[in-house]
Amino acid sequence: MIICVSTNPAIDRRLRVKNIEIGEVNRAMSAKSFAGGKAAHVAMAAKALGEEVVWVGFLGGATGDELERQLRGLNIRVVAVRTSSPTRVNDEIIDENEIITEILEPGGPVTTDEIDQLQAACKTLMADAVQDFVMILSGSLPPNVSSDHYAKMVQLAREYGGSTILDASGEALLAGIAACPDLIKPNREEAEKAAGSDIKDEVGAIAAAELFRGLGAKSVAISLGVDGVAWSGSDVSFIAVPPKVKVVSTVGCGDATVAGFAVARLRNLSIDETLKLAVACGAANCLAKLPGQINIEDVRRLKPLVKIRSIAINDRSDTIAVISEMGIAN
Repeated sequence: MIICVSTNPAIDRRLRVKNIEIGEVNRAMSAKSFAGGKAAHVAMAAKALGEEVVWVGFLGGATGDELERQLRGLNIRVVAVRTSSPTRVNDEIIDENEIITEILEPGGPVTTDEIDQLQAACKTLMADAVQDFVMILSGSLPPNVSSDHYAKMVQLAREYGGSTILDASGEALLAGIAACPDLIKPNREEAEKAAGSDIKDEVGAIAAAELFRGLGAKSVAISLGVDGVAWSGSDVSFIAVPPKVKVVSTVGCGDATVAGFAVARLRNLSIDETLKLAVACGAANCLAKLPGQINIEDVRRLKPLVKIRSIAINDRSDTIAVISEMGIAN
């Protein structure tokens, strides 16, 4: 079972415009709203791959009701913790040149009691899991939730015998890494901020991954957009590069990649097969009409086209030099 925890879900609204004029009235050519937030995208993609999935998180107001309705419409089990704050709305604006601009609402505060209810709901799900489970902790935290929230959830999942994948940023990512999750999956920008240095190439990406492993993460996957995924979890690291596809939208590609990693862990796939599945899911999301709603046939078609290269860290003095420059060797 895959448990997708969402502390800051959203209704995503996709607006298509001819172009955006700052300071002027802009008219959309089309508008579509759909269930969003990183955990929702992961749940949709994992469900498309045929796994048992449950989405658990905060929902409030009419937007929360709509998000739940849409997830249930995709046959995803929903465990909702009702909040006094309404669920936020995010805007994805796509112009005629397929340039994507995102405007993300911060999300409303949640109460201490609501946080306790979410933790209790997760405990119940983990206790009731009859087989192995993977808990996905992804997305931003509401403004008044402590940055160590994900770290506590990682520890809790370990107590119940489950695996954890963390996809967060900033202080929540760093605090979560210290709790030793089984996998973290930041994107390039998130990894740069956490490492305190630019990632200019694959060597820099592997160096950052080694940093995060040194801080506690058991394995690390850094998504690099069209350049693929840099993975480290042993003495040998890998770069997995997706095939070129015609992009509908890149929103949710990292989340679909997380879903691939989670499914691979449940199925005990090899590292090679894991990377192929995860990267193929991310590429399939580029083709999807809506974020997270990947087509399993696209995944099957793209998976053999993923190219994987190994990098032996111990044989790469340039990588070690990058680690030293980033201040990780302390």
